[in-house]
Amino acid sequence: QVQLVESGGGLVQPGGSLRLSCAASRSIFSINAMGWYRQAPGKERELVASITSGGSTNYADSVKGRFTISRDIAKDTIYLQMNSLKPEDTAVYYCNAHFWVQDYWGQGTQVTVSS
Repeated sequence: QVQLVESGGGLVQPGGSLRLSCAASRSIFSINAMGWYRQAPGKERELVASITSGGSTNYADSVKGRFTISRDIAKDTIYLQMNSLKPEDTAVYYCNAHFWVQDYWGQGTQVTVSS
């Protein structure tokens, strides 16, 4: 099993930045892949960014060049650095871990981009 604890959401003005953190209960090196998803009101949950155990990253087209996913293996934590935020980035952001054949989710953290 994997427990995930997210932090770092909040309210930010358009053009601002936020960094999300997701701490895992086990070594992230043992987890096949981890990532960030988001879900806006009335919309389906979508992948924002992911990182594999080997360090390969993948991004949704809508966030390329603005968001960066990274990890600190020593802290068993992944991060999502979000720059140049737009109102359409407003959503609940969820951390995900794909471990063996199962997906694990954090509790979600709200990100609101508004002036």
